[in-house]
Amino acid sequence: MAKQQNNGQEQDVNQLRKVRREKLADLQQNGKDPFQITKFNQTHHSLEVKSLYEAHEAELLKDHQTPDVEGMDEEQAKEVLKKDYEERRSIMDANPIHVSIAGRMMFKRVMGKASFCNIQDLQGSIQVYVARDAIGTESYADFKRSDIGDIFGLEGFAFRTRTGEISIHAEKMTLLSKSLQILPEKFHGLTDTDTRYRQRYVDLIMNPESKETFIKRSKIIKEIRNFLDGRGFMEVETPMLVSNAGGAAARPFETHYNALNEDVKLRISLELYLKRLIVGGLERVYEIGRVFRNEGVDTRHNPEFTLMELYQAYTDYEGMMELTESMFRYLAEKVCGSAVISYNGTVIDMAKPFERISMIDAVKKYAGVDFAEVKTDEEAKALADEHHVEYEERHKKGDILNLFFDEFCEEKMIQPTFVTDHPIEISPLTKKNPEDPNYVERFELYVYGREMCNAYSELNDPIDQRERFAAQEEAFAAGDEEANHTDEDFLNALEIGMPPTGGIGYGIDRLVMLLTDAQAIRDVLLFPTMKSLDGVNKKNDVNNTASEAPEKNVKTESEKIDFSKVKVEPLFEEFVDFDTFSKSGIIFRGEKSRFLPQHRLQQKENG
Repeated sequence: MAKQQNNGQEQDVNQLRKVRREKLADLQQNGKDPFQITKFNQTHHSLEVKSLYEAHEAELLKDHQTPDVEGMDEEQAKEVLKKDYEERRSIMDANPIHVSIAGRMMFKRVMGKASFCNIQDLQGSIQVYVARDAIGTESYADFKRSDIGDIFGLEGFAFRTRTGEISIHAEKMTLLSKSLQILPEKFHGLTDTDTRYRQRYVDLIMNPESKETFIKRSKIIKEIRNFLDGRGFMEVETPMLVSNAGGAAARPFETHYNALNEDVKLRISLELYLKRLIVGGLERVYEIGRVFRNEGVDTRHNPEFTLMELYQAYTDYEGMMELTESMFRYLAEKVCGSAVISYNGTVIDMAKPFERISMIDAVKKYAGVDFAEVKTDEEAKALADEHHVEYEERHKKGDILNLFFDEFCEEKMIQPTFVTDHPIEISPLTKKNPEDPNYVERFELYVYGREMCNAYSELNDPIDQRERFAAQEEAFAAGDEEANHTDEDFLNALEIGMPPTGGIGYGIDRLVMLLTDAQAIRDVLLFPTMKSLDGVNKKNDVNNTASEAPEKNVKTESEKIDFSKVKVEPLFEEFVDFDTFSKSGIIFRGEKSRFLPQHRLQQKENG
């Protein structure tokens, strides 16, 4: 029964699509093909029209007295208010505000010789009054045959209706694009999360709060740049395809350069190249860019995500704490209007100084275990067994301390908290604490139980760094697929000399989640990673039959290109196998994603 009902609904939708295509064909036959239009002179957006009209109205009607209808019966009051409206309209229409807007029609109500519709644009929506006498009989007939989802450009003047709604009286309507698909029904909207993620363009049309999230995301990144520019930082770009994906504990995606016949990896971090720039004398640098980690997907992780890392010469992790606290407070005030925000119903106060606690003290406070008294790896493992904390045989005391923190402390860090002084085993690129070489000058900022950033006093001793890399190689040999590998060029840069430096990595997506009150990372990614659906076009996850186009004489055979007369620039002749290069571009070869253990060796903030 349910199957029959679904088939019936699908047939209805297909019939509606067919009707829309027939309408388009009629327009094209009559020389009104909307897809032939190349531009439209848009002078205003909906919100601008409303604001402009309100200001204009306040000026023109400043001496107008609103009638007092108290004590009148209903009919008398109605007549007085009608007359008052007509007087105000007369004053306003004598000095009209002419506007030209464009957007998608989301509602239409036809009433004989006059109609109303709603046009939605970047800023919101506005009501439009469409009358046959104003736009002409032919244009009005075309408008009546239009569909929800069509994109219009219109010219007219602003006015206020009897009910008080600021609207536009259309004088010209131009169909700019014909919608051939059916939008979700307005009352229910688009609520299926899977469809929202796969077809974000529909989500942005149907859910204003989704559009607002991504507008706010753009503003957050803009304000980050403003903040860092104010502190003298320089924005740079570094390679995405690298031979050695280091700087974090994660499995990389792999790819192959056909032209050079070399395997390379997609970067998992921005760190090592930015430190090279510090060596080169660029004292304050940052990069905002995509990184890629071949691991699992959940509410806080996506295989590709946006990371920001910055490095500042002649400071340490204390300097990074001051910068982070100031920047988070600045962003909250700029984007949310206050340093005190709400996340998932919990008040987060970024106006107060952020709490600071060492990892040892946090574990002691929340797990009741004092790792300062633990002397050996065996003692640490015994405590893990006692408290049912899972670990691997290769783990040392520092690894197990970190596992205790993950298990007992993370979720307790609701208000902004810097967790400092991490064990050296999980921090291969960090400078040792001078008072205790078993720990390093590193912090992570936690808000609402989530890691927001990760910072160090950067290791600049090339001899110590080589030893750390060697320890990482041993960990990899012991089965840790996330361990770093030795980077000889980076070591060479350190041997040239890097000044004392503070560095930090921020997961931009988690920061956007916090400032937009989003519960899942996919809600702040325009196009999150999704598994291909069965029975659909894996290229774009849209069912082939959903929008089947009418048959056309389209040539589908690939065009043959003759490369025989193409000459390689002399500079590249020795490096490029042009015969191979001409046949193929870059082939990406990603391993199957899987979930990885919670413990991480070196993580410049996962996405």
